[in-house]
Amino acid sequence: MTANSIPAADDPRRLLSDLRALAHRVRLHQRMTWVALLVLSAATFAAIPVDWFGMEVNCQPDGGCQFARNGMLWYWIPATPLAYAAIAFFYLRAARARGLGGRRVLPYAITGAVTTIVFPAAWLAVTTYFESHPIPDQPLPYWWFVLDRLVMPWGMIGVTLLVLAWLERNVALLLFTLGYLALVLLVLPMNFGFGPPHFGIRAGMAVPQIIVGVVLLVAALGFRRAARRHR
Repeated sequence: MTANSIPAADDPRRLLSDLRALAHRVRLHQRMTWVALLVLSAATFAAIPVDWFGMEVNCQPDGGCQFARNGMLWYWIPATPLAYAAIAFFYLRAARARGLGGRRVLPYAITGAVTTIVFPAAWLAVTTYFESHPIPDQPLPYWWFVLDRLVMPWGMIGVTLLVLAWLERNVALLLFTLGYLALVLLVLPMNFGFGPPHFGIRAGMAVPQIIVGVVLLVAALGFRRAARRHR
């Protein structure tokens, strides 16, 4: 009695398994996660000096200070679409070099571009509200601060990374993004060292951005190393 091997084409289960394995390999080759993280890290680091020198700070003799972060606002409006356009370019370039489709990155780039509208709109809404309503004496509720951090550029980065994790079917990126959002929204205050002199306020705003930039950079290096290992 002889045993004949059955070609994969005659075995639906094996054919389906091979197709799934092939689709998984294609997704792995399409991933350029580290590029997205690297570009976003660079954009975050570049925002720090703009925010520092573009910030208007007025301190009174009694120690009270008022500040306006107009530099950061005007920086992120053009920087956000440029950053996501660069990410889409590198994704499409890599996909074409490997003979693969690159359409998966387009919804991510579009989502990133939409955040260009969300951030200044939220900023304008908050500014308009407090111009017509006095700042309450009692502390604002914690959920208000979480929402405020979510609509800031570093919060919007986390939202778009969730979209990228879904498009890439990337569990590792999903876990990183959830940790990143927890850090930005729940752990990391965005106001280290408030108070005079002016340097203290500017440094207090810069430190959280440095932390965000470093986290994104370290993640980019980690995903880059993992991508090389898969190849």
